[in-house]
Parts: sequence; structure tokens; C-alpha cells
Amino acid sequence: MTLLAQTDTAPGPTLSDDKAIELAEMFRLLGDPSRLRIVIETLAGPQSVGHMADRLGLSPSLVSHHLRLLRAARLVTAERRGKQIFYRIHDAHVRHVIADMVAHVNEEPE
Repeated sequence: MTLLAQTDTAPGPTLSDDKAIELAEMFRLLGDPSRLRIVIETLAGPQSVGHMADRLGLSPSLVSHHLRLLRAARLVTAERRGKQIFYRIHDAHVRHVIADMVAHVNEEPE
């Protein structure tokens, strides 16, 4: 069976032009290694800017800048606890995409 025959039996999801642009922007943001590492940090649970900066070897101001972009793209969300803000993965959809791709790149090639 050819690849075409396999894919034409179940149509994939459709996207409007606006949603395609939004999704492409999310992938563009995740294409930056620092931003991707920040998102991966939030998989473990809510993280403060300072904690992420220390773990990733980045300055707090750079982490904050990246987090602003990631929040705008709805990849992470913020929660204030007293004077600190903690960031976590936005939802289960984002969690699954990131976790699955991390597992994929960690697999041994066949």
C-alpha cells in the first residue's frame, strides 16, 4: 500500500488560514532551544523564573522575556503566589505534544 493510499482514508484536521498562522507561530517559538527548554521545565509543575534561570543557566531577565512570548502563544500560563509568579504548561494538549516529542528524540533509532 502506498503512503497516499494510507493517508487518504482518514482526512486530517483542517485549519483556517488564521489558525494555521497561529500554529506556525507556536512552532516557531518552540524552535528556539532556550524557549523549548523553558517549556520542558514547566512539565514538572509550576516553576518560578529564578528557579528556571538557575536550572537552565540563563539570566532571569532572558527567562522572563521568553515567558512573555510563550504566555502570549498560550503555551504556558502564570499563577501569582504572594510576590512570586509561577509558570506551568498551559494544558494537556501542549503537555502531550512536548512530552511525546521529547520521548521521540530520546528513542534509539531503528
